[in-house]
Amino acid sequence: MPLATTTRPRPRTKQALVYQTLRDAIMRCELMPGERLVIDDLARRLQVSSIPVREALQLLQSDGLIVNVPHVGATVAPITRESVTDVFTLLEGLSHVALRLVVERGDRSALGELDALVAEMDVALATSDHETWAALNTKLHLRIAELTRLPLLLELTERVFDQWHRVRRYFFHGVLLHRAEHAQAEHRAMLAAMHAGDLDHLSVLVRQHNRGALGAYMAYLDEHAAVEPGPLTGTS
Repeated sequence: MPLATTTRPRPRTKQALVYQTLRDAIMRCELMPGERLVIDDLARRLQVSSIPVREALQLLQSDGLIVNVPHVGATVAPITRESVTDVFTLLEGLSHVALRLVVERGDRSALGELDALVAEMDVALATSDHETWAALNTKLHLRIAELTRLPLLLELTERVFDQWHRVRRYFFHGVLLHRAEHAQAEHRAMLAAMHAGDLDHLSVLVRQHNRGALGAYMAYLDEHAAVEPGPLTGTS
């Protein structure tokens, strides 16, 4: 079955097209963690020669999305306890800095914009549209990073959320569906602290938000250690 090619602006080279297509497929869990990647098979599915596929796999390995397993070859990197911990540890630090800077700038219109995004998320949850809620969650956090006017902080936040998308899709039914309501309440509490300019309380809330999410994923992994969770299906 051919892989769905990227919907982004068409890359200029076959190598870039293959790289972006495979990367998107990994992030969407169309290529599952642990799945073997055979160069000739991918070349046939993407209708290219083996050369751009081999080059793309090397780039994906440098991104940490592919690993080489002895006697097996290239496989999609697993989602491990360490990789999940990595995501939420970085999110906690980045969110703490970004939210503090937004509050210190005192831009009331920016807070109003964030209020509107959280209100949209409330509507998505009320209609059980968890996929839209997750997309708006990303939009909320990236907008906060943008409001800092720090390009590197925004770039790092985007990269971490790329990894979060893979995690939340893989554990969609096991974790996200059960945590979304609580996470949304935490978003509202953080916004209230921002409006009040209470940086100390905001810091506590950010820590609770990210560590609560991490704890939920760790608990699920502990409970289902011998069971492979399924990817996001039928939620669009």
